[in-house]
Amino acid sequence: MQHHSDDLVTPSQLCECLGCGLLQDVPPLAKGVTAYCARCSTVLHRTTTHPLGHSIALNIAALVLLLVMCTTTLMSVQTAGIAHSAYLLSGPAELVQRNMAPLAAVVVFVTVLAPAGKLIGTLYVLIRLREAAPPHHLRRIFSLAERLRPWSMIEVFVFGVFVAYAKLGDLVHITLDAGVYALMALTIVIIWADSALDREAVWQRLDRRLRSDSRAAMASRAIDPVGCEVCRLVSMRYEEHAQCPRCDAALHRRKPDSVVRTWALVIAAAVLYVPANYYPVLTVMQLGAGAPSTIIGGVAELISSRMYPLAALVFFASIAVPMLKLMGLSIMLVATQLGRADWLRDRTRLYHVVRWIGRWSMIDIFMEALLGALVKFGTVITIEPGVGAMAFCGVVILTMFAAETFDPRLMWDAAQRREALPAVA
Repeated sequence: MQHHSDDLVTPSQLCECLGCGLLQDVPPLAKGVTAYCARCSTVLHRTTTHPLGHSIALNIAALVLLLVMCTTTLMSVQTAGIAHSAYLLSGPAELVQRNMAPLAAVVVFVTVLAPAGKLIGTLYVLIRLREAAPPHHLRRIFSLAERLRPWSMIEVFVFGVFVAYAKLGDLVHITLDAGVYALMALTIVIIWADSALDREAVWQRLDRRLRSDSRAAMASRAIDPVGCEVCRLVSMRYEEHAQCPRCDAALHRRKPDSVVRTWALVIAAAVLYVPANYYPVLTVMQLGAGAPSTIIGGVAELISSRMYPLAALVFFASIAVPMLKLMGLSIMLVATQLGRADWLRDRTRLYHVVRWIGRWSMIDIFMEALLGALVKFGTVITIEPGVGAMAFCGVVILTMFAAETFDPRLMWDAAQRREALPAVA
């Protein structure tokens, strides 16, 4: 497809693919165009058709909706003449009362602190980006906002609320309040804001002194080029303990001790996976009778209640996804250590899937926190979170860290080293 020169919004630049490590030229791109790696198909740069002012408006709207969601009730339940309402923080407060303060801290962080920090940081940077000489500290703020993005789980929280609503339908009378509608609107706006923001354009405006040159000009000066994992700038001279000249992040040719650290996290998550499935995550007491329920037991209850789509959702998020993450990371680690050269592109795609899908396992945690806060009717009916939820949350967090720690470029490096070795007679 041909583009007029006036339509091109990015300069030609050298880019290191964070999926396979290949250095390659990204040509000037028009609005709404995506550049992919020629070797592994990882996204190198995606431009948008939205101006930065659009992103400012969306982030302001998201902040307002987040404030509304945090200050209004999400759901109200009623049974036997008794009524309860739940705010966003009601679930974490109930977890603290059940001696599950670490779990409460995680829920507050991923539903309030991380989204608020990301939105405020991004909004502050975008507003001050209009200045003739943006201050240097904006780079660190934008870097922090980007690091918070995987931990902002508003869209996952929506599904947790939906599962809680469906499970309570047969037990009590339940109504959705203003907070849930604000949450649904917030989810849409956050997804819209993330897709509308051209992050490379923000980085280029943050340091207008740094200009991309042609590949030939770069090669003539390059000693050991290395790409920044935060802002994607390729620095021409790599030295130990060096920092990126654009975002001040530490530069590494590959993530330090990636294989060892990832193995440690995977093994720790696998150990926690056993108590996460053995111990109960919920206990439902109705008229003095009831029994603890494990994750798989909850899926079986949904199936027996003929809630098949909901059972599939919980099974996928709480059982299939953790297993996929553990198995996928283990396969990639073993293949890296063996220097396997087969299925490299597929393993790189698997890495991107594992990294993206990990956060969705938090659906079960959000659901349990809400149920514990809402259903407290004494001997009539009470739902209590179980200790299995603590272990399961640990599995989710550890596998997310493992995906961030693993460097998929090592798979390609190992395969190249093995292919370069002479054959043994």
